[in-house]
Formats: sequence, structure tokens, C-alpha cells
Amino acid sequence: MLGIAELKENIEITAATVECPVKGCNEKVKRQRVTFKKEERFKCPMHNIYISPSTFEYPSDLDNLLWKEKADLDLFEGIKRVKRERRIARDNSEDAVSWNVFRFLERNNLVGDFLKEICNSPVINPEVIYWSYSQSQQRAWDELLKAKVEFGEATNARAAIARGSEPDLIVKSEAALFFIEAKLRSTNKTPSPTNPKVQTNYVKGGTNWWNQVFRSDFETVAIDAKKYELSRFWLIGTWIAKQLNLDFYLLNLVRSEKEKDIESVFKKHVKENHQKKFARISWEDIYGYISNSNLYGRDKGVIIRYLKNKTVGYENGKLQKAFSIPNIEDGEEAEMKEEEIKL
Repeated sequence: MLGIAELKENIEITAATVECPVKGCNEKVKRQRVTFKKEERFKCPMHNIYISPSTFEYPSDLDNLLWKEKADLDLFEGIKRVKRERRIARDNSEDAVSWNVFRFLERNNLVGDFLKEICNSPVINPEVIYWSYSQSQQRAWDELLKAKVEFGEATNARAAIARGSEPDLIVKSEAALFFIEAKLRSTNKTPSPTNPKVQTNYVKGGTNWWNQVFRSDFETVAIDAKKYELSRFWLIGTWIAKQLNLDFYLLNLVRSEKEKDIESVFKKHVKENHQKKFARISWEDIYGYISNSNLYGRDKGVIIRYLKNKTVGYENGKLQKAFSIPNIEDGEEAEMKEEEIKL
């Protein structure tokens, strides 16, 4: 897997070509424009990656995943049956980072312990639901499908599999429900559909549930403030939690230097109490938790090196580091490569 240690700090971009970003490679490919395409004319013949001025993509999703034992791959295949959009092979994919980080936490039984630090209470028997795929049900999570129908995102549960809200991660425990919306390069500014029926469905669904969990009307928060996505997740998540008699947490996972004011911006629109809360967390928070954990072994070394080495493409030809964490130390690069080979 390519990162800071393997990639050039700057690449040459012309009107016609883009330089391969891998250190020591002199190959150039035709320049892509507008839409990313996985075509031979855009592929480096030396490193088999598809290149654009802003990012690159591996031949396979699996090339961008850390955990590839049988249980991981079986789960990933299940997820693919319900997940609508997949750009996991792309270097700047937030889905790939979400899988690599949260699958690490799940593999090492750390999900509940990490979330406990956020809600200040035990998180017992957590089930991680990736992009609506329930591991216990082995299909799209029933409660989410019901909510999509309730708020007019789909006419029935079968149709709801292919459309409507899809949180990046859901964690259901004995006492609480967590929706986690992850951002890597994208922001929380998401425009609302112009169809007035959409607004009516959200506001009137769940027996006027909107009025019970929001301080602001739909236009103010979803349209004017452009927090349509967060609004949907707050609306649907609180409603599901109510049906299941669980506390609810909507967690917005961002990079530490981004959207530092999202809590104050969004919280003024919603009704919080001890049973439902919104919080901003960062990828760097997770890195700190992992680094300070008492866990030992290969998995920990692999994920720490991954987060240190992670990039999110190029901007004006300059490599962009993903996270505000220490760079790979001298001598660690070779060790990191050795661990990845073992995967």
C-alpha cells in the first residue's frame, strides 16, 4: 500500500500528462479530466495504478484494505451486497480508511472501549454495522430499512436497500446506538433535494418526529445551513433509538484540522439531552487512543504505520498528508513494508 514513504512530494502535471506518483518512477500517463476512469491509457505500467492529477486508484478494492483474513473477506463480500457506492480502491477513499480503522478496532475488541470514552458509560456487546450491513442479520439492517420507509426515502423495505440514508458506520450496543458519519476530504456541507415532497416526508414522518428532535425547521438546518446529511442521520437515528429504547449518539468523524466548529454549528439546531447527543471526533483521536492502548501485537503496529503513512491524494501537484500525526520515524519504513508484506 502506497503512502508518504513511497510517494513523491510533488508530481509534474501538464496539459496532456501526469507523472506517476511513486518514488523513482519516470512513467507518465495521459491526463484524466472531469471523471476518473480506470483505463489502460491512465495506468502506470510499472506500478499498475490508475492516475489522475489529484489521486490514484489500485486495480482492486483489496489492494487498499489492511485486513484480508477469511473472516474479513467474508464480511467485506457481505457489505458489497448492500453498499451502493464503492470507491474503496481510490487512495483518497474515506470508505477504505473507515474499514481499515474500524475493522482494526473490531478485530481487537476495542470498539466498545473506544466509544466508552465518548459517552462516559460502558458500551456492552457492540455490533458494528458497516454501510447498513448487519453482521448478525447478514443483510441490510432491518431497523434502518424501516426508518427509510417511515421517512419516505423508499416505498418498501426491499426498495430501501438500494436508496436512502446510509451511515458509514452504525454501532448498536445493549444501551446505546451510534451513527458515525466519516469525512476525509469531503465536508458536512451537503445540499438538500429541491423536491418539496422530500421535505414533507422528513418533517411529517414518524408522527412529526422532526419537531421532537429539532429546534430549527427543515429549511433552516437542511437548506440554509446545508446540513442535510447530518440532519437526516439525526432524524432517523433518534427515531430508531426510540423504537429500540436506546440512547443515541451521532458522531461526526473528521480530520483534526477540519470543521472545528461543527458542534456549535449543528447543536444549535437540535434538541439534545442525556439520551441523544451529537459530537465531533477526529481520526487523530482514534490514533491517540490506539497508540495509548495496552494492546500489543502485529495489528497495532500495522494500523499505526498505516495512519502515519496515509495520504489523500495531490493538490496542485503537492502530496497531501491525511492526518496531523507524527511522520514515520527513521528505520520504521522498512519495518512497515515488512509488516505489509506479511498481510
